[in-house]
Amino acid sequence: MQNHDDGFWGEPIFSYSRAQAIADGVLVDLTDAQDDKGQLLCRQAGFKIPIAITRAVWASTIEAGGTWKSDSKGNEILELKGGQSVTGRLCDLLQVLHLACRREVDADRVQFQLLVDVHGDGHRELVQLWAVCGPGDDSAPVITVLLQGED
Repeated sequence: MQNHDDGFWGEPIFSYSRAQAIADGVLVDLTDAQDDKGQLLCRQAGFKIPIAITRAVWASTIEAGGTWKSDSKGNEILELKGGQSVTGRLCDLLQVLHLACRREVDADRVQFQLLVDVHGDGHRELVQLWAVCGPGDDSAPVITVLLQGED
């Protein structure tokens, strides 16, 4: 029987990088997301490594209950009800994630939940999430947030 190091396994048939997933919209990169003053939201929440969320997390926590509208310059803007903002929802998600990470200091994955005011009326829906920290495309650590049940 040949061992793994002698080339028996050959080259991978297919690989899908984190960068490709972000470019394809499968992941939403939050690493450079900024508030209205140009401050990085991830840094404000206490993170020093890149963070991305799945498209399903985006839809369930950030976009939920919103309507996409075009502004006067033709840019698409997500309009949320009840005085909510995309920045506010991103801050909420990142703060709750940071608290979950602080509870599980030596773990590579954490479970947490976020309350989302989908209708802007104060009634919140609970979204179950988990985050995993692992090597990114260049082997440096990255965090990915997923819905419960996503792989």
